[in-house]
Amino acid sequence: MSYHNPVLLKECIQGLNIKPNGIYVDVTFGSGGHSSQILSKLKEGRLISFDQDQKTLDNTINNNSFKLINANFRYLRHFLRVEKIDKVDGILADLGVSSYQFDNADRGFSIRLEGNLDMRMNTKSSLTAKDVINKYTESELSNILFTYGDIRNSKNIAKQIIIYRRDIEITTTNDLINALEGMIPHKKRNQFLARVFQSIRIEVNDEINSLKEMLSDSIDLLGKKGRIVVLSYHSIEDRLVKNLFKKGNLEGIIKKDFFGNIKKPLNEINTKVIVPSAQEVLNNSRSKSAKLRIAEKI
Repeated sequence: MSYHNPVLLKECIQGLNIKPNGIYVDVTFGSGGHSSQILSKLKEGRLISFDQDQKTLDNTINNNSFKLINANFRYLRHFLRVEKIDKVDGILADLGVSSYQFDNADRGFSIRLEGNLDMRMNTKSSLTAKDVINKYTESELSNILFTYGDIRNSKNIAKQIIIYRRDIEITTTNDLINALEGMIPHKKRNQFLARVFQSIRIEVNDEINSLKEMLSDSIDLLGKKGRIVVLSYHSIEDRLVKNLFKKGNLEGIIKKDFFGNIKKPLNEINTKVIVPSAQEVLNNSRSKSAKLRIAEKI
């Protein structure tokens, strides 16, 4: 498996404000970079990590204080209940696709590598990118591209895909790119393709609904003064996190108590979003769109 330093690693770990005897959750284990750092600061504490990608089990950490659960983080509350944990001191989420997933052609996440149109983070789930591209209606495809990729000419692109698939089934990443030729902006080719692939990936993995469920459950699971640290790479993800941290709910609707104070369960630790330095972006281009927000349970 490919190892890498997670984006904003130092800032994420500092944001958790780790207590040596605390209970922490890393809901996006990946290659274990965050989890290793958290464990290094624990003495009598515990760390429970989640990842829905079965390949991450190859990367588990041999430590009595650690447990890796192969499941989507939307089931956070259920599995913590199984572990007889009702409150935790910190939750960390690094959203998006891991370097291993991007760099493995067979997974179909990358625009650079030819592979099957898969894009499943959980390879046991039924829906694949191939299903989305070949079976969704023109309207459904257009909506996905517009909502998740912010692609303005999504209707035309969806129509192009429908026309192309009439003659040939779109089964590989290169097939999809070929289907889009003529619609790809010359000067922004990679950016455009990345948005298309991102849109399909989000749909395949139901990422937005999973995030909503995890964030909602996190509020109840955090103990007093517990921290939640979320690193996002997509505007929809960041908006949900921002709404929850600033306004107390995912919808971003301000609700006030009798005295006019905003009713919310969290206090922001960083009122201004944290982004990678120019040097970090230079070292790791995938960090370019990262946004880090930290909040503490009231």
